[in-house]
Amino acid sequence: MKKNTLSYKMAQYLMFAGVSTVLFCGVVIIPFIYGLYLTFTSWDGVSRSKPFVGLANYAAAFADADFWSAMGRTLIYSAIAVILVNIVAFLLAYMVTSGVKGQNFFRAGFFVPNLIGGIVLGYVWQFVFKRAFAALFGVSLLGTTGPNAMIALIIVSVWQYAGYMMLIYVAGFMSVSKSLVEAAQIDGCTPTQSTWYVTVPLMRSSFVQCLFLSITRCFMVYDVNLSLTNGEPAGKSIMAAMHVYNQAFTYRNYGTGQAEALILFVVCAIVGVTQVYIGKKGEVAA
Repeated sequence: MKKNTLSYKMAQYLMFAGVSTVLFCGVVIIPFIYGLYLTFTSWDGVSRSKPFVGLANYAAAFADADFWSAMGRTLIYSAIAVILVNIVAFLLAYMVTSGVKGQNFFRAGFFVPNLIGGIVLGYVWQFVFKRAFAALFGVSLLGTTGPNAMIALIIVSVWQYAGYMMLIYVAGFMSVSKSLVEAAQIDGCTPTQSTWYVTVPLMRSSFVQCLFLSITRCFMVYDVNLSLTNGEPAGKSIMAAMHVYNQAFTYRNYGTGQAEALILFVVCAIVGVTQVYIGKKGEVAA
C-alpha cells in the first residue's frame, strides 16, 4: 500500500483516531441529530409514538415567558461569573508564578475544587450558606429573595472554576520569555508595568481559551443550580439548563424542551464563537 494513497491515509486515520471518532459520533453527533428530529415531534419522552408537529415546538419555545426569564437570568449570571472567574484565576496564577514559597502546593490546592462534582459541591455550599452563615452572621445567604440565590450561585461558580482557569493562565505566564520581562524592567518598567504592558498582551491566547471555557460552562450550568438552590425561591434562580430539563423530563414536553435546548445551544455558540473570533483577531493584530 503506497503511503500517498487515500486508502493508506484512511487506514492511518482509523488506526489512530477510529475508536475516538466512533465514540464521538455515538455520544455527540447521533444524539444531536436525533434531538433535532425530536424538536419536530410532540413526544412525551415515554410513549412509542412521536407525532410530527412541524415548527409548533419552536413557536411554543419562543412564546414561553418562563424560558426567556431563565435565559435572562443565565445571561446576567454568566456575565458576572465569567468576569469574576477570570479575574480571580488570573490573580491566583500571578501569585503562584511569582516565586512565592510553596507555590506548587497552592496550585494543587486551588485546583481541587474543580475536581469536586457539582452536585456534591452544591450541597456542601448549601450547608455553608444556610448553617455557617446563620451561625456567624445571623442570616442565611440562601434567603427568600432571588438576588441572594444568584449571588450564592456566582460565589460557588467562581470557587469551582477559578482553579481550572488558573492552570491555563499559569501556562500563559510560563510561556512568556523572561528576557522580555527583564528587558522591560531594565528600560525602567516596574514589575506591575512589565506585567501589564509585556506579559498580558503575550498571554492573549490564554485569555481567549479561559473566556471560552468559562462562558460555555456558565451557560450550561445545571448540577450546582439543582443542588444549591433547586430554582428557589419561587423559581427565581432557575437557569436556562434547568428550565430545559424541567420542560422535557418533569413536564414531559420533550419536543418543546428539545427546541429550547437547541435555542440555548445556538445562543451559547454565538456568544462563544464571537468571543473567540474577536480574541483571535486581536491576537493576530498583536
